Formats: sequence, structure tokens, C-alpha cells
Amino acid sequence: MPGECPAFLFGFPGGYQLSPSAAMCYNKRGKIIGQGGVMKLNFSLNLEQSQKLVMTPELRQAIEILQYNAIELNHHIHEELMTNPVLEMTDKDNLVADYESKLHEIAERIDWKAVVSEGDNFKHTYQKPEEREEYTMDNMVADEESLHDHLLFQLHFTLLDDRQLTVGQYLIENIDHTGYLRVDDEHVKATFDIGDDDLEEIVQTIQTFEPYGVCARDLQECLLIQVQMKRIQNKLVIEIINHHLEDLGFNRLKVIAKSLDASEKAVQEAVDVIRNLDPKPGLMFATLRDVKYIVPDVVVKEVDGENVILVSESSAPKLNISNYYKSLIQNASTEEATTEYLNQKLANALKLIRSIEQRRNTIYRVVESILEFQADFFEKGTMYLKVLNLKDVAEKIGVHESTVSRAVNGKYMQCPRGTYEMKYFFQSGVSSAIGDGISSESIKSIIKELVDKENTAKPISDQTIANEIDKVGIKVSRRTIAKYREEMGIPGSSKRKRY
Repeated sequence: MPGECPAFLFGFPGGYQLSPSAAMCYNKRGKIIGQGGVMKLNFSLNLEQSQKLVMTPELRQAIEILQYNAIELNHHIHEELMTNPVLEMTDKDNLVADYESKLHEIAERIDWKAVVSEGDNFKHTYQKPEEREEYTMDNMVADEESLHDHLLFQLHFTLLDDRQLTVGQYLIENIDHTGYLRVDDEHVKATFDIGDDDLEEIVQTIQTFEPYGVCARDLQECLLIQVQMKRIQNKLVIEIINHHLEDLGFNRLKVIAKSLDASEKAVQEAVDVIRNLDPKPGLMFATLRDVKYIVPDVVVKEVDGENVILVSESSAPKLNISNYYKSLIQNASTEEATTEYLNQKLANALKLIRSIEQRRNTIYRVVESILEFQADFFEKGTMYLKVLNLKDVAEKIGVHESTVSRAVNGKYMQCPRGTYEMKYFFQSGVSSAIGDGISSESIKSIIKELVDKENTAKPISDQTIANEIDKVGIKVSRRTIAKYREEMGIPGSSKRKRY
């Protein structure tokens, strides 16, 4: 019987048969497709060159460290200090040396087998940063009286009875941070089984408390409370609050004047009084703890006419390797398991230190490039801020755009002109007749300057602003002017008009 001829040797599909006597290979139809008792197989090697990025743990750590801002880096370093005994902070007062000498005294009492067996659980012998009291700005702020505390204090000096005090306390607890009452009247009446008159008496009592305007249900009531408590006698003020708040919001003073049969000047005076009232009286009790502090990642100082770049280290303590643990690793009498554990921690520590140094170097080079591109800004001001993108800086310092993005994102620079988010220096803009692009911030500064100088009785329109800017060779559409104006919080010309 003919034997099976392996099809894959010939590259043909289907069944093939090999005749042992004739050493011929047939297909299923009996046609000879191969002959001879010897079949040759050829193998060859092809050399190809390709590039691909391998994300090693060290590279991943370097990328992560680079994108940290100063506060995040500080937190990460403290986490590493808790989990890695080989790492230590450089102590300016040389307290580390004293600590190391004490380590030698207690070395015999350390159960290294237990330490090694714990492995990464070493951190459990330390206190986490969130559990420790740190001498931060927040912890140096004195305890402050909250809005609720202030209102409750005044509540206990009223003539309300115990039951009314209970309701009053409940109402105060439902006043939000802006000072408005955020609970439905029907809910309060059902909860405490009281009537409309009793509830209104308690509410009106709280509405006499300072800051004036608290415990209001809406803006209109808030403003009327302040008018009453401040004894403002202008009848137009009350009329406008009661019937024309929407017109006031759109600065439709002519409509208000016509409706109230008053002069535009009198309406303007009444509106000025209303705008001096506080629409969110509770915010004056916002504590300093609500303030978000900015820690600059880079400080640029001018020394003898030259800019000096300092990558901030105030929030990221310098790290080094403990001499004690280095000597322990080098000691031949140290147990093998202990040496292996410490060597691993040493490798991790060195990677972290290199990543932090690489972060510092990258940020330094990025800032150095920014100072060069935006030299006119640092010398002359916002008007001279140029168009700049990530690609420009990346090509200048020889890195990828994503590296520049990570180096500037969420970070701040302190310089003689103030503290800026580093992304501020990367500006889009428009072309100009002089060739160089004009940044959006430069155009915004021109808009602000023109608005500040305008006649408030006849505010200039967006088109007029565009025409004025066009005179200096900068082509900007009216729509772009409107966009930039709104971004700066400047109202339109109709709302800026005064009578």
C-alpha cells in the first residue's frame, strides 16, 4: 500500500501518497507530483533590525517620579522611607551620625530573620504619613470659629424657649457654607410638628444674626435681609430687589428706570448699593484650612542680571544610603538571607535616587529652555509672551514631547514676576504683521488695558477692540476677542455701561 506523503513538505494542500517501491509521490487523483527517494529541506536565517520600547520597572518609576509635583514627590519619598530601611534623609544638623552610632549599640538585639521574613511588610513597624502630625502650614493655623459655631453661639442668647432652640439648632445645621438655608419648610414642620407662624418666628430670629443675610432661602431674601439689617432707606433698592433682579443681572438699567419711573442716574445709584451687598454671606467664615497652598517646584532668581534656576528641594528631602546598612551588607559575617534582603532594598534605593535626580535634571533643562524662549516676558512683562508649544522645547533639549508635558504638568515656577503654573508659558496665539506669533495672554493683556481705559458711559464693543488691535498689526476676529474677554471674566459692553 502506498504510504502517506506529508503535504507540508511540498506546500500543497490535500492528501498525498508516497509509493515506497518507486519513491514517487501521488495526489489523490493518481497524478505524480514528486519523484526520487530523497527530499531536501532548506532552512535559512534572516536578520532584521527593529526598535521597540521596553517598559522596565526602572523606566516606569522614572516616568512616575517625573510627573509628581513637589507635594506629591514629598509624599512619595516619605512612603519610601517607611518601607526601605536602607534609605535615609540627609540631616543638616548631623543627627543622622548620632543615630547611626546608636544603631551599633542595639545591633545585637535586632532579629534579622524576622525582618527578612516580613519583607515588604517592614512598613508596618512605622507610622504612616497620614497618621503622623507634621509641622505643615495647616497645623500652624489656629482653630477658627465656623459659621455654624458662630450662629449657634448667637442662638443661645435669644429669648427662644427650649423647643424653639431645638428647631433653631436644626435649622442652623442645615445652613450651607454660603449662608443659605437648605432644608424645606414642610420637612421642618413635619419633623418638629410646628406651624407656619412658629417656624417663621424662629427663621426670622436667626436672620437677625451676623453675618447679615444668613438663613435666607434664596438670593432675593438674602439681599432684603441685609437691606433691613443695615437700615438702607433707598426705596429704589427694595423695588429693584423685589421686581428687577433679572434685569439687574443683564444690566438693563434703562428697562428698570422706565418701569419704576425713575432717572437712569438714580437707578445706577441704587444698583451700586445692591452690588455692595454680599450674595454669599457665609463665605466670610471660610477658614484658612480651605485655602490651597502652592509649593513652587522651581524658583528662578535674578542674580547680577542673570537668571539662576533652583529646582525646589524644600518639599523633597535629599536622600542617601545609610552607612550602617552598607557596612552590614559588606560584612562577611552577615547572614545570607539578611544580605540578600538588604541588597534588594539597596537596589531599590539607588533606583529612586537616580529617578529623583533625573527628574531634577529634566525640569532644570525644561525651565532653562523656557527662560530662553520667553526671555522678553521675564524682562518686559505679559505683553511680550510668545507663542510656544511642547514640541519647541522638546526639540531644544532633545527629549520627547510627552517628557516635557510630564515635566510641566501640575508644577509651578516662582520668578521675579510672580508664581505661575509652568503650563502658562506654553501659549497658543495668532499671527502678526511683524512675523512672530502673538500669544493669547498678550492679546488678553491688550484687551484688559483697552477696557480699563474705556469711557464707562460708552463702553467699547468687541469689534472696536479687534479694530484697535489690528492697528498694531495683529489680526484677531471679534469672536476671538469675545472668547478671551469671557475667559478673563470681563462682561460684554452692554453690562459694563454705567449711567
